[in-house]
Amino acid sequence: MCGIVGYLEKSGTSGAVGERLLAMLTALACRGPDSAGVAVWGPASRGLKVCLTAGTAERSPGTLTRLEAPDDDVAALEWSIQALRPGAEIVSVGRRLEIVKQVGGPATLEAEFGVAGMGGTHGLGHTRLSTESRIDLSHSQPFWAHGIADLAVAHNGHITNYHRLRRIYEQEGVRFYTDNDSEIIGVYLRCKLGEGASLEEAMEASVRDLDGSFSYVTATADAFGFAKDPFCLKPLIVGEDADAIAVANEEVALHAVLAPPYTAREADAGAVAVWKVVAG
Repeated sequence: MCGIVGYLEKSGTSGAVGERLLAMLTALACRGPDSAGVAVWGPASRGLKVCLTAGTAERSPGTLTRLEAPDDDVAALEWSIQALRPGAEIVSVGRRLEIVKQVGGPATLEAEFGVAGMGGTHGLGHTRLSTESRIDLSHSQPFWAHGIADLAVAHNGHITNYHRLRRIYEQEGVRFYTDNDSEIIGVYLRCKLGEGASLEEAMEASVRDLDGSFSYVTATADAFGFAKDPFCLKPLIVGEDADAIAVANEEVALHAVLAPPYTAREADAGAVAVWKVVAG
């Protein structure tokens, strides 16, 4: 029942992506009142941009802190932060990626972080209806794929072989941060990319290897795409106008950001599509 959205500026120039994502999530707010979040790929920083929870008694554990780190070794950076800031949770790391999310609907997200003012070339969004795991910032989406910069995922549906895959990955030393089955998608894609696959190849493999009814949107610093389960059990609408490509699980979200006349179509069963982000 969750709402997922994705938006890409065709020109590759930095635009009002945060404002577009917020408009799409607001249109889908009825699909998920429990939490909302966005992932935005903005201008590249010199170091790694980090979003994390404060992890201190003085601040709410739901409050995010933004900082920049010069270290390009993502795994080492994660270890350092966790050692220096006990209790802190890393929400995203990337040269371009910034994730903000919070309990509550899109209006709460905007009030807390000013999402409408976030600029970039592309982004993802999620509004959540919790069906199994806890309602808190940690289980909110989008999810950053820990251990790799600039990769994030937003998912609607249920991965039915989640527990089996998780046990396999944990035996290989992979750490999980939530009890949400959606987290497995980022782990899966990260591992495939680490084996040398392209994002599109990793997503095509995910459609074969992940069981259940699902659709998801994902992006890196230079690519944006979606995947849908082979049985077409979860809706996903792809829209396009002269300036942008937008993806959501209801067309009302596309109508909120695309200029008429725009085209819209339901993605086919098992469909995977990836667009390269044009450098502005």
